[in-house]
Amino acid sequence: MSKLEHFDPKNAVIEKIIEKGGWVNCHAHLDRAYSLQKDTFSFTNSYLKEKWHLVDEMKKNSSVDIIYDRMARAIEYFIEQGAQAVGSFIDVDEVMQDRSIKAAQKIKEKFGNDIEIRFANQVLKGVIDPKAKEWFDLSSDFVDIIGGLPAKDFGQEEEHLDILMETAKSKGKLVHVHVDQFNTDEEKETELLARKTIEHGMQNKVTAVHSISVAAHPKKYRYELYDLMNEAQLHVISCPTAWIDHNRTERLAPSHNSVTPVDEMVPHGITVAFGTDNINDIYKPFSDGDLWTELRVMLESCHYYDVDKLSDIATVNGLKVLGINK
Repeated sequence: MSKLEHFDPKNAVIEKIIEKGGWVNCHAHLDRAYSLQKDTFSFTNSYLKEKWHLVDEMKKNSSVDIIYDRMARAIEYFIEQGAQAVGSFIDVDEVMQDRSIKAAQKIKEKFGNDIEIRFANQVLKGVIDPKAKEWFDLSSDFVDIIGGLPAKDFGQEEEHLDILMETAKSKGKLVHVHVDQFNTDEEKETELLARKTIEHGMQNKVTAVHSISVAAHPKKYRYELYDLMNEAQLHVISCPTAWIDHNRTERLAPSHNSVTPVDEMVPHGITVAFGTDNINDIYKPFSDGDLWTELRVMLESCHYYDVDKLSDIATVNGLKVLGINK
């Protein structure tokens, strides 16, 4: 009597990831990694928009060497896991000034031969306020990818996106934008980003980071949005553990969880990649940067078990959204 052959889907995915060159973590905030302290742990239950300001104290106390050490620790862990590339936002504003830029440059010099590294500018102060715009302009010369956060310029989101797109076009760079982070059908930032991408002729050069609120909308809207995203050739980065903890509300919506609806987007032809987002800071205190954990949360929460597509999300799709040609 012959034994039935056992199939281990995890090993199947891992083997394909190795075949495709290794993991690609498309979205992190490495300059904040491992910045959590005992006296800041109480901040972790704060609302997201409060945390945008609460990190200022950490930034004030961060020297170039401290930031470098945080980033190096995270990069070494990704290399240990077999990652071939990582993309990270870095804070550049009147509080952090250029210290993350200096640390990021040292990181590239130290690890550039071991792993592909791409940086984007985090605009926690927006891009419209004159002082914020000054630091945005300065950082846009250094980073590989122009970063955005339209919710920070509430009420002026279109102007925010116009500035990002015009800057990226003038410098020949890609754009990554944090959108739809609050898991509510009131948000339609992914749609706005897609429309702005088309308006500026930036098809295939723009990536939506998160887009979790898409799942809170009715199916008709979602599928119309996917068509628009395809027209814009808009890519998506999902950061599963960063949002699976989203607080429940009494607001009525289609049954869903707070994870990018990868199971719908990928079959619709949208390029989806993934990332760890924050690591051991006030945003995500228990996150450890384990890449399999991220993929596991994604596939389980979306009930998405396509081995080939999952390995693409973790590798070649990531290279594409980071602008890395291999």
